[in-house]
Amino acid sequence: MYWILFISIALISYAVQANLNSKFKKYSKVQLASGMTGREVAEKMLHDNGIYNVKVTCTQGYLTDHYNPANGTVNLSEGVYHGTSVASAAVAAHECGHAVQHAVAYGPLTLRSALVPVVSFASNWVQWVLLAGIILVQSMPSILLIGILLFAMTTLFSFITLPVEIDASRRATAWLQRAGITSAYDHPMAVSALRSAAYTYVVAALGSLATLVYYVLIFVSRNDD
Repeated sequence: MYWILFISIALISYAVQANLNSKFKKYSKVQLASGMTGREVAEKMLHDNGIYNVKVTCTQGYLTDHYNPANGTVNLSEGVYHGTSVASAAVAAHECGHAVQHAVAYGPLTLRSALVPVVSFASNWVQWVLLAGIILVQSMPSILLIGILLFAMTTLFSFITLPVEIDASRRATAWLQRAGITSAYDHPMAVSALRSAAYTYVVAALGSLATLVYYVLIFVSRNDD
């Protein structure tokens, strides 16, 4: 049953990612009536929310857009930074949504940021500890238990990420409409694109949970032998 669940999640993840890529490719061809670039959209959203200490920068890659609270930057991929499409506006506004969350001390974002050092440590060691734990589960079951606890931290991080991403998209779509960046024609496209992006985080969180359950089952079954 576990492998059926695991394979199902993997297939769903592939389908969700393919759908996301398809929508962004489609909506990247729909131009904003204003002709604003992703950079201009981002700067306007930041300023409309009273944020002037965050810089909008251009970064390489495809859909590598992210907000970095450590140095106060909204980093937009080249296509989004220079793009004048609905997709570019949606992505730029979403990343600025994180900057707004940071400015207002949004709870889940604050919690996620606090967990970053712990999750970074866990991610670096978890696979090695789990491997050693599975090999030595009969003689030293505590090693596997430590690995499970480390993996549980990454799973928790995935679930905390969900409200952060969903709220950033909510802020983005509300502002895009309120500021007149999107029209009645293309606003549903922006909403659809960001909703598809959110689904990837949902699937990732469920996949992480399924994997955690798998390791727990190994620990329980081997411990009972």
